Amino acid sequence: MKKTILTTMLLGATMTMVAMPADSVAADSTKDFKFKDIYTVKTTSVKDQNKSGTCWCFSGTSFFEDELLRKGADSLDLSEMFTVRHCYTDKGDRYVRYYGQTNFAPGGSLLDVAYVWDRYGAVPEEVYTGLQYGEDKHVHGELDGILSSMLKVVVKKPNKKISSAWRGAYQGVLDAYLGKLPETFTYKGKKYTPKSFAESLPINVDDYVLVSSFTNHPFYKDFVLEVPDNWLSGRYQNVPLDELKAIVDNAIENGYPVAWAADVSEGGFKWTKGVALMPKGKNEGDMDGTELSRWVKLSDKERQNSKYEFDGPVPEIEVTQELRQEMFDNQETTDDHGMEIVGIATDQNGNRYYKVKNSWDSNQVYDGFIYVSEPFFLAKTMGIYVHRDAVPKAIAKKLK
Repeated sequence: MKKTILTTMLLGATMTMVAMPADSVAADSTKDFKFKDIYTVKTTSVKDQNKSGTCWCFSGTSFFEDELLRKGADSLDLSEMFTVRHCYTDKGDRYVRYYGQTNFAPGGSLLDVAYVWDRYGAVPEEVYTGLQYGEDKHVHGELDGILSSMLKVVVKKPNKKISSAWRGAYQGVLDAYLGKLPETFTYKGKKYTPKSFAESLPINVDDYVLVSSFTNHPFYKDFVLEVPDNWLSGRYQNVPLDELKAIVDNAIENGYPVAWAADVSEGGFKWTKGVALMPKGKNEGDMDGTELSRWVKLSDKERQNSKYEFDGPVPEIEVTQELRQEMFDNQETTDDHGMEIVGIATDQNGNRYYKVKNSWDSNQVYDGFIYVSEPFFLAKTMGIYVHRDAVPKAIAKKLK
């Protein structure tokens, strides 16, 4: 995210697809939550990152797949591991050049897919699956451990200087686990290189913008988000919290998907229930009788955990700009996970939610989607990535 990324755009005229209003209650709503999809954008199938720290790539790839749908292109399954492989390479080189004094981890940022798209290209999933090590699904624990160990030895310079062999050895590990990168391939009867394939698609990565909302930087200026996985030092546009929400609402209502980086370590993120809330918690003044007598006997930890015990809509906290900043500064809000916002919904009480596509497979109550409340979004969003045309004109003008 450090550089202005240049790319070419092609494939003739494109067509914008407005989000389709949806007025039916989701057929798979649980008995305690009744969600009604108000707007949804077209999206490709839910994928599974399995046991790999590559949510950033699955969310970013899904985002670009959905942008292709919005532009009228056919549904396309793009390779995540092609992107992951190139990022492993560049992160490793950067780690050595920084004498090991920088982050090396499988995680990444919302910008990394665009970075690889511009620098190296893209390929379909069928061309590069990254499954060359006897697994049907991605399992990267051994790979991550070997790569990290190699780099730690290299930067120690046991031979007093760094040899010319380490890059070949490092690439050999990546070849063994993920497979050799294709120089050319044939797709639907046409021969491509990864670069020419990316250039054949109607995506111009210069058309996309990163946005966040933190008061430790001035609003309407760009800034580097201070999280370890922002290894490219990507610059985010900084807007007030209400405008961050306005950008997402405007995007979804007009057919644009939104890539979303967030903290999912909160107790209110209930993946199996398909819902994420920021519950207000119980108040002793609202209790009486046996409930109060039970409450006073609970430990502080038990009281804290009890607020995350919900089977339906509950009162949620009011998230202010100040509270959001406090959660970030004390690292209660952390950079945990990348997903994609593909809809807006309400529950049976009229509370608003964002419908979010995850990359944890589809064997879940909403087939791989989760409904995230507005308070959860306001509190736990690290950043969003969206087409610049999805930004309301009044906000875009302030950002120049």
